[in-house]
Parts: sequence; C-alpha cells; structure tokens
Amino acid sequence: MTNYKNIFGKPVKFLATDPDNAEAEGQIWYNSTAGAFKSIVALEAWSSSANKIDPVQWAGGLGSQTAGLSYGGEQPASQNLTEEYNGSGWSSSSNLNTGRNRVRGCGSQTAGLAFGGATPPLTNTDATELYDGSTWTSNPTGLSSARFTPGAAGTQTSALAFGGYGVAPFPSGSVVTSTEEFNGTSWTAGGALNTARSNMGGAGTQTAALGFAGDEPAASTKTEAYDGSTWTNVNALNSTNPGGYGCGTSQTAALSFGGTNPAEIWDGTNWAVTASMATARPSLGGFGSSSAAVGFGAGSSPFTSTEEYNKSINVITAAAWSAGGDLNTARRGLGSAGTQTAALAMSGNTTVGVANVESYNGTSWTNSTALPAPTARWQTSGSGTQTAALLFGGYIGPSGDTGTTQKFDGSTWTSTGSLNNPRRALTGSGSGTQTATLAFGAYAPGGVSAVTESFNGTTWTNVNSMNTARGYLAGAGIQTAALAFGGATPPPTNATESWNGTSWTTVNSMNTARAQLNGTGLQTAALAFGGEVGGAIGISESWDGTNWSTSPSLGTARLNANNGGAGTQTSAIAFGGSLPPNTAATEEFNPESSALNLKTLTTS
Repeated sequence: MTNYKNIFGKPVKFLATDPDNAEAEGQIWYNSTAGAFKSIVALEAWSSSANKIDPVQWAGGLGSQTAGLSYGGEQPASQNLTEEYNGSGWSSSSNLNTGRNRVRGCGSQTAGLAFGGATPPLTNTDATELYDGSTWTSNPTGLSSARFTPGAAGTQTSALAFGGYGVAPFPSGSVVTSTEEFNGTSWTAGGALNTARSNMGGAGTQTAALGFAGDEPAASTKTEAYDGSTWTNVNALNSTNPGGYGCGTSQTAALSFGGTNPAEIWDGTNWAVTASMATARPSLGGFGSSSAAVGFGAGSSPFTSTEEYNKSINVITAAAWSAGGDLNTARRGLGSAGTQTAALAMSGNTTVGVANVESYNGTSWTNSTALPAPTARWQTSGSGTQTAALLFGGYIGPSGDTGTTQKFDGSTWTSTGSLNNPRRALTGSGSGTQTATLAFGAYAPGGVSAVTESFNGTTWTNVNSMNTARGYLAGAGIQTAALAFGGATPPPTNATESWNGTSWTTVNSMNTARAQLNGTGLQTAALAFGGEVGGAIGISESWDGTNWSTSPSLGTARLNANNGGAGTQTSAIAFGGSLPPNTAATEEFNPESSALNLKTLTTS
C-alpha cells in the first residue's frame, strides 16, 4: 500500500508546535495544539526595497541579490554613474569611464564586466570595462562589433555577448545574430544566434548559456541555449517581455521580468509564469538568480524604485517605516532620548519654545513632567534613556542661545553643569548616557560651529573640534565612539566624521547632502532620516561603519525635528518636526524580516 512515508520517505509527525527550520519544507505534520495538518511550501513574490540614489533607465546590472551593481543608463542623457547594492540599499561607487545607456555585463560586484551600450544620441559603442569592486578600468580591446542591449552571460574572465542592436544609426539600423566570447583580455567570435534580437535576457556561463525574449525588432518569445559553440532553439516563453530584463546563474535556471507582461521562470525545459513586479517597468535594470533577483529603475518617475524577487519557503517582509501614535503636541526642534518602545520627546517649538515632555510606550505618547521654568527651548539635543535622560543646549528666543543642561530621572528634572559654549542646532552622541555624552557642532552667534564638548555626568569639557563646522546636523554613537553627519555649513552638507574618543576623522560622505536631519544608532551602525534640501525630505540612509546606503524613506517627509528620533539602526523612531507646518506624526522603523511560509492543509 502506498502511503505518505513510502512517497516522501518520512512519516507524518505529530507535533505540539510548528517546526522553525527549513528542513520541514515539503513535509506534512499534524499540529496537535491547533488540531490541523500543516506543511511549509515555497512562495514566489516581489517586495519593495530601498530606492536608488539616482534615477535611471536602461542601466546595466550584474551580481547577486546581496551584492549587485547598477551602472550606466540614461537620466535622460547617457550616464556613467555606478551604484552598489548590499541586499537592502544602494551606495555610490566610481563612475564608468565611458558614459552610456543600454549597456550590458556580467560577473560579480568585485569582479564585474560592462560592455557595449549607446552614447548620445544612440550611437553604438564597443567599449569594454572591468570593475574590481571600487574602480572601472577600460579594457584596451573592445567588442569586435559595437552594439547596444546585447544579451550577456558568464563571468568577468569568461563572458558571452550575443545579439543586440549592432548596426547604427538607430532606428534605421538592424539587430544582429553575432556572438562574442571574452577571456578576460580580448573578444573572439562565437556561434551565431538562430534569430537576430536585441534587448535579450541572458543566464548561465560562457559554455552553457541561455538567451531569451528580446526584440526582432518585434517583441519575441524565443529562447535559445548555447553549448560553447552553437545556439539551439528550445521552448519559448509564454508571452513576450518588451523592455524587460533577464538573469540567472545557470542554463537551467533563469528569470525573465520587468517589461509589460508577467514574469516567467525557466526550469531547464519550460517557462512558467511566476509572480510579477508590483510596477510594470520597461527599460529597467536587474541582476541576481532565478530565485533571488533585483529589478531597479525605469517604471514611473522618478525612476529610482527597487524590487526584490524571492522564491523561498520564507515570507519576506520588507524593511519599512510605519505609523506610530502621534505626539500630543506637534512641534519641531525637539530633543530626544530612549528607544523605539520607550522614547522621550523633550521641549521644542510650536510657534514659541515649549517645556512639554512626553514619553512613548511603543504605542502612544503620554505627557510627562515638563521642564521647569524658564528653560523652554528648541533646536536642542538629548541623549540617554526614557528614565535617565540628558537635555542640553538650545535656543530660548529673545534671550538667545543657552548652554543649560538638565537631567531627568523619569519624574524629576535636575540642573547640572552647563555647556561651555551656549549654542543651538547642535547634536550629540544619541546613544550616550546621562553621565557620558558628547555634544558637537551647532549654530552659534556669528555662524556655525565645530566645537565638541564631553560630559562626565557633572561637567562639560572642551575637546578637539570637528573638521567641518556645521549646525543642524545629526549624530549617533557613544561618548568615545561617535558619528557626525549632514548639517548646514551652510549650504547643506553630506560630510561624515567619526570620533575615536580623542579626535574626529573625515570618512565617506552621505549620498544626499542635507540639513535639519535626524540620526540614531551607533558609530558602526547608524541611521539618518528626514531633513531639508530645498524643502522637507523623507530620504533615509544606513551606515555600516564604512559606507552610507539608501534605506526605506519616511512616510512623512520632515525637517527640523533636530534629534526628534531615537532607537537603533534597526529599531528607530522618528517624531515631530516640520513639513511645514509642525507635525505630531510618529513613525517606527523595522528592518527586513522573514518567517517560514506555514500552511494549514484543508480539503478545499
């Protein structure tokens, strides 16, 4: 008698709780607590990711879902811009030597290859460049046949270029069948495609490649397999994919996506419709594998959106900001302390300075003990926890800037030693404590300031100044390991500096220069969000200790929250600020997460 064990090799288990590991994929078990049969099944879905830094169409892409590259494209002119993707966001890298759109390539983020493309106004190029993880180098030998939107497969030292728009000028030229093989130094002729096409998808290696879709010039469903010398027609796609992209690491596993029709997945024999992108986007870029891909750019203006495809037993929930409970008093220029589930909002400005203090429990704000008179102020800064906070500096209206420093124990405010340099629009090491905090930068009478002071729980001491004087900046970290970023010099700056307990060192800049922004986290894991660049913005960036990369944007763009944020890089909270007008909006940030795709089995 045939039963489940005979077929699958394992019996149906009786479990009190569901398993929490991938080994359960495909198995069936009976959950005795729920009184139901369950299983784990693979899920195919696209989810949103952080936007690109620069808008782009017709860009090239290479690499994997967690280490990818976008290069070239048009904006609307041909570009030489390069961005690296780390699995959650984008960071800037060095430019291509030849700016172009409709470029293709292959390889990895640390060993990439870009070839072909079009320079304005759609003039074919044979340019070939190699990427080493930081810099593009022009190869002395270009493609034998200049072309744009060819298919691509392989690695930096064993690549394949096939088809493309190969005879200029556009649009009176024609698509081609020619294939070229690259050995890391030069290109040589390979076997010709059976059908001339441009804008093809490609997957696999130099000796076992797959070319699919594209334009003949009419949109095509044809698929061809390459064995290192000859292309053979194989089963076609179910529908055309005009302006789409394709990727895959082998000849037997590919993904066709973007364009204007459903995405399809190749299993080595047939194409099957899979989950489609949320946004139809001809002329996009992409990279990855048939089970973990990225599509970016194109679509609708501003052409910066990014989506990830996953075929997995896990349900992926994208990183995002979500609405929390509103402040009781809308205001800007407030100080903050605490965590996402236990935050403190201190002082600020409605139309005048206020002494209001509110505490957050992860759901709602409650009015707490107000600052004692006459210390209502704004453009101030804070650090510490909800029950052991520090508030320092700020602006008190006609009386000017203040150096007043106060401690809060969860119910009572106590004055302590004042800053040596009264100032406003300063920031501090937001993860510092009530007895060990750093204050730096500011706007002070006469202009911006680079002054840094260290607090020991009683007294502030002047220490080495920042390299870039600025106010309305953001900070993260602790007293001996802090990070300063953004601000107004004026104008808005993207300068970032790292503090080692003694001195400041200039490090890699933010992708977006801005002032009046918020920041939180640690010196090696910080988050910047909101700010002002000719108006309020919601752009977020994440710092990994070396580089800034894009992160999901705030739902409510805001400026002059001025440290109206708390928490960590992966569990942050933003509140208050100005749109304008002032806002009471609170948002909570949580990173990407995944969970097993558990299914209850039914007879329906």
